[in-house]
Amino acid sequence: MLTTSPDSLPDDTDALKALLMQRDAELAPAAWFAYSPNRQGQHPQSHLANFNGVLQADAFPGYDSIYASGLVREAACMAHARRKLHDLHVKKATPTTTEALRRIGELYAIEAQIRGQPPDHRRCIRQEQALPMLQDFEQWLRNRLLTLSTQSDTTKAIQYLLNQWRALLYYCEDGRVEIDNNLAENALRGVALGRKNFLHLGSDSGGERAAAYYSLIVSAKLNDIDPQAYLRYFFTHIADHPINRIDELLPWNVAAKL
Repeated sequence: MLTTSPDSLPDDTDALKALLMQRDAELAPAAWFAYSPNRQGQHPQSHLANFNGVLQADAFPGYDSIYASGLVREAACMAHARRKLHDLHVKKATPTTTEALRRIGELYAIEAQIRGQPPDHRRCIRQEQALPMLQDFEQWLRNRLLTLSTQSDTTKAIQYLLNQWRALLYYCEDGRVEIDNNLAENALRGVALGRKNFLHLGSDSGGERAAAYYSLIVSAKLNDIDPQAYLRYFFTHIADHPINRIDELLPWNVAAKL
């Protein structure tokens, strides 16, 4: 068991954020976690104020202003879109929900075949196979709307897909992007499961420290480094390490020393 205080992390967790966000596709993989006290849109807007790239997430309205500048491309999550149809299908299967889920399943089957392949190859396969299926799927969805009540739950689920359609198609343009953001959500599963246990154990500053811990731990895992071994090394050396060279203690820079 590691016994150390969150206060032993650098006071400026923004510095850790900056270091981790400098990673690009040719360098070591990294994860960055950010804490916010509530779900208001101002928090992701502040976290990503200087971000330039692709943001893959659900249709939370708080992200809208992030996309408005054009510097951040929106990639929607097919899993969120599918979930609305799946929940209806579980309650009462209909020809519409059955066919929609079948079509989405075919898209995931393509992803299973190209998982782990280079981005250019993934983009090529998606353009050849997934994109025509998505275009046909869109037309099918629009045709189904003509036969459904405007107030039905199925109509609402289909409208969710169509409202996000351009963003749902983005993964076909960029081989680096996944069909959904389940990898990120799975990384947060432990946080969600432990939320009630953490409720009275700290403050907002404690949440920020925890986010820094998660950033280091998950980044270590992404680089095939044992997180416990890494944190043991990290806390052994950080007290005597120059703060302006803190990047030397990031997981990919100490892997050979563990």
